[in-house]
Amino acid sequence: MDALLDGMIASGELPADINRKAVTVEPPRDASHGDLATNAAMVLAKPAGLNPRALAEKIAARLDALEEVESVSIAGPGFINMTLTAATWAGELRAIEQMGADYGRSSSGAGVTVNVEYVSANPTGPMHMGHCRGAVVGDALATLLEAVGHKVIREYYINDAGGQVDVLARSAHLRYAQALGEDIGEIPEGLYPGDYLVPVGQALAEEYGERFVGAPEADWLVLFRTRAVAAMMEMIRSDLALLGIHHDVFASEAELQAAKKPEAAEAWLRDHDLVYDGVLEAPKGETPEDWEPVELPLFRSTKFGDDQDRPIKKSNGSWTYFGADMAYHFQKAQSADQLIDIWGADHAGTVKRIQAAVAALTEGKARFDVKLVQMVRLLRDGEPVKMSKRAGNFVTLADVVREVGKDVVRFTMLTRKADAQMDFDFAKVVEASKDNPVFYVQYAHARIASLGRKAAEAGMALPAPDLSRLGTEELALVKLAAQYPRIIEAAAQAREPHRIAFFLGDLAASFHSWWNMGNDDAARRIIVVNDAHITAVRLFLAQQIGQIVRNGLALMGVEALSELQ
Repeated sequence: MDALLDGMIASGELPADINRKAVTVEPPRDASHGDLATNAAMVLAKPAGLNPRALAEKIAARLDALEEVESVSIAGPGFINMTLTAATWAGELRAIEQMGADYGRSSSGAGVTVNVEYVSANPTGPMHMGHCRGAVVGDALATLLEAVGHKVIREYYINDAGGQVDVLARSAHLRYAQALGEDIGEIPEGLYPGDYLVPVGQALAEEYGERFVGAPEADWLVLFRTRAVAAMMEMIRSDLALLGIHHDVFASEAELQAAKKPEAAEAWLRDHDLVYDGVLEAPKGETPEDWEPVELPLFRSTKFGDDQDRPIKKSNGSWTYFGADMAYHFQKAQSADQLIDIWGADHAGTVKRIQAAVAALTEGKARFDVKLVQMVRLLRDGEPVKMSKRAGNFVTLADVVREVGKDVVRFTMLTRKADAQMDFDFAKVVEASKDNPVFYVQYAHARIASLGRKAAEAGMALPAPDLSRLGTEELALVKLAAQYPRIIEAAAQAREPHRIAFFLGDLAASFHSWWNMGNDDAARRIIVVNDAHITAVRLFLAQQIGQIVRNGLALMGVEALSELQ
């Protein structure tokens, strides 16, 4: 379509500066209308000063002259429907074979660097299933963006400057005392109870002996905090590796603040009159007795769509979480054109303010998306899963991956939109049923892999496939498979990797339906032992479907199985 519109601009039929971004070419909702439909005439007519129907006729005439197009029709006020030739679809099937693992990839994002920050769990313990979905969504999104040509920075933000890491240090000190023989009894309320801190305490005891037993907190807090955070991050990296996730950058909040990055961000904002000293309004409703007006540095977030200006410092002079987070995003924007944050849905209330901050600090030049991810409810045969006392009253990601496997976890996390609720039932995710999308897609690939073996076992010498012999059902499968590149582009643009899982589910269902035709009619089987020519065509088609399944699963970080156990 781009080349066609270029030609119309060159001939003077369309203005040279016409905006074509809203033009789409995609399969129509009703397959009886053709293979492809375009709204080009509808969206270009007004800026071109033309009647939509008249412009549609001009475009249709050019389309009709293309050898790939079998027929063109105009519907309603100017929608254009096209039916492509069987040879065109056969050519697309050949393209899948020739491009192999690169089919669906593009360079549309070339030159644009995207920073994807995901997981960023507090470094206070092992990864649990509350972190899992965001980890998979972020990692799959990063891979998807790379597939369309973006340079991607995978980043993890270590929240190692807040009160929670001081609690971690105190918890480690308790385990340190335990390692030296002290009976610590029940873990006090407010400390982290998980046994995962026992090795940290033992390591500290081995290194420092009784040096810090009974010592003032000021003597050991920073040291224990540093050692405990390092141990937790090592554990977190190990847990993420079980999911096949590896980050390029681990950014430390403590280092950010030590480098005076929040001060630099504040100075920049003040220079642009985007931070001022003011007093927050009293809380809505009944005012607390201890509330008093305090002058604070406030960011003008209302200027960017937020409902109130936001403090970047507390009354004691320390940075608010928002103030530190703002500086962190300012830092990320120095090395990326676009930013994406993957957050838990419980952070929804802070989206507007950080979007306002990024808009201000990048002067509106950086695209910034926040993708909210809903929690996952763990079930076993429909019943809620009991928590783990060893882990500290949560289910660890490592335990889940070891039970059902990396690929099952990753695929399942992408079977629903990220902001939709999800149940993860240990029994259902490994069930050999068409109701289990993980199994259904893998089963399709395994079936395809088995076809080559069956042909070899039958001793068939197959000729080069004559794709003119593709039947109606086969062509329908080709047309669906050929949507894959468009799905990838759309998923990348929308920042929605779950679209890949949805497409693979549709493709697998169509393949299984095609396969099942042979159950009732031997002549419609893919391997027809007494007909090498039709077998060659159908096997070739199946193999290209398998290629697309592999390509899609690879973007999801899932290995395609050639045999199911």
